[in-house]
Amino acid sequence: MLGIGADGGCAPRVRRVVAARPLHITVPRGRNIRRRGVIVRTACDMPPIDVEERDGIRLTSPTRTIVDLAVASSPAQLSVAVDSALRDGLTSEDFLHRRIAGLRGKGRYGLPVLVDVLEGREVTRGGHSWLERTFLRLLAEAGLPRPTTQVVLSRAGDRIVRVDCWFAPTNVVVELLGYRFHRSKQQLTRDSERLNAVALDRFVPFQFSYDMVVGDPRSTVATVRRALDLAVLRSA
Repeated sequence: MLGIGADGGCAPRVRRVVAARPLHITVPRGRNIRRRGVIVRTACDMPPIDVEERDGIRLTSPTRTIVDLAVASSPAQLSVAVDSALRDGLTSEDFLHRRIAGLRGKGRYGLPVLVDVLEGREVTRGGHSWLERTFLRLLAEAGLPRPTTQVVLSRAGDRIVRVDCWFAPTNVVVELLGYRFHRSKQQLTRDSERLNAVALDRFVPFQFSYDMVVGDPRSTVATVRRALDLAVLRSA
């Protein structure tokens, strides 16, 4: 992400990311700055709504950062940025659309691409992890229907049950098991409770591990295709 420095220049955001070259920075229009390994962009203005301050340094907000990234990022890269920001509560789709509307008349490039991503035209849109996005890409390449992602379908005790993928309006549900979130005994117990709750509500849950999706994508796609062939239509 990009940040505007206290002197009007820019500095990379350091929150949960490590800056990698080439760095993309933004400075006020009219300044002529050249640095090796740095791509310098300019902005006519930076309204307060697009600026944050951390440790005395003025930074672009996550929403404005996503808008700026749209200039030089692919739809897939933008989808990762949008989904990550939504997952972490750094912005909302409503606020992103409002800032796009506010900046559209300023000759800003890249906004149509960002709008397409928000409207779900990028096949990996909605994936909250690399594994989920890879799974969505496999489905698109195989010509299979796109599932609804991160949808609440049931309850396990006092907790809601949110599944990774639901192939509405069928009863087929898919959970993707990445290494990071499915290792501890507590997490395994919670996963079992969630799976049981979904099954009791007459959904048919399938689970695919990281190794299955990455190491044997053909079998993963074949299993999903077979599951959809046998699926029962229903509503949550």
